[in-house]
Amino acid sequence: MKTQQKQWLEAASIYQYVLSFLFLGPFLALVLFCLLFTSLWPFSVLYFAWLFLDRHTPNQGGRRCEWTRNWTVWKHLRDYHPIKLVKTVELPPDRNYVFVSHPHGIMCIGSSCNFATEGTGFSRQFPGIHPSLAVLNLLFYFPVFRDYLMLFGACSVNRQGLDCILSRPQLGQAVIILVGGAQEALYSMPGEHRIVLRSRKGFVRLALRHGASLVPVYSFGENDAFRVKVFAQDSWQHLCQTTFKKLIGFSPCIFHGRSFFSANSCGLLPFPVPITTVVGRPIPVPQCLYPTEEEVDHYHKLYMKALQELFEEHKESCGVPASTHLTFI
Repeated sequence: MKTQQKQWLEAASIYQYVLSFLFLGPFLALVLFCLLFTSLWPFSVLYFAWLFLDRHTPNQGGRRCEWTRNWTVWKHLRDYHPIKLVKTVELPPDRNYVFVSHPHGIMCIGSSCNFATEGTGFSRQFPGIHPSLAVLNLLFYFPVFRDYLMLFGACSVNRQGLDCILSRPQLGQAVIILVGGAQEALYSMPGEHRIVLRSRKGFVRLALRHGASLVPVYSFGENDAFRVKVFAQDSWQHLCQTTFKKLIGFSPCIFHGRSFFSANSCGLLPFPVPITTVVGRPIPVPQCLYPTEEEVDHYHKLYMKALQELFEEHKESCGVPASTHLTFI
């Protein structure tokens, strides 16, 4: 039985994650801008000079800090839901990997806790594997927030950044890509398991270029953390969401969780549902610098089959009804 203090610590830990996810980037940018009009303006000027000199770092593998990844707050965040990382097979550290994580959900809580922190003990379960969570390139344009993200091993989800990590001389590199991205967030409804994957093949090309094994990853419960307002495909609201996504890179969603102080009121705190992230069996991929469309399609189909089998094998143990199946979009 959790004490009241423990419950408050858990709620505070997940709440700071939510607030950071939604507001920390714009807030820090605004603070730096406002400092320019005060006696503290040299701090902003010096930081912007540093920002210019350091602008390529997100595309060069980032700047990981193990101390930050091991903060106690991430263990409280883990316990709030709780979040669990399930290993199905050993992953030898003598090769590289492309972890393909589903679903994105609203705030990808499972992937962030499992791969960007040591909240669930990733390094103990997968010794010798160095995870790098690939995030939207736009986030690295927010001053200070970009440096905060890189402390967790985050890198830019573009070709240059991913190629840099998988080209390192030290093997055991693993990039984690949420291929459904912002589009998949629109389908983050409780009990739904719709995956945006049919036309997403860039991760296969990445794996082929580097000969990195493809690893299917599924987070059961991710879509249950929030309640999302879903609009009809032919509605003007849905058109605005998709247009915004094409222009900016993410889709604005109308969602809610529970209140920080009351479970019966709406708020930004996610519902405390279990999130179980299952890491599947790797699919060996040969190295091919210039893969053909036939090769890409072949390994894409293999991956989709492996993901479906992973889902079917673990769904009932994770609370998903036997009659529920994955839907590929």
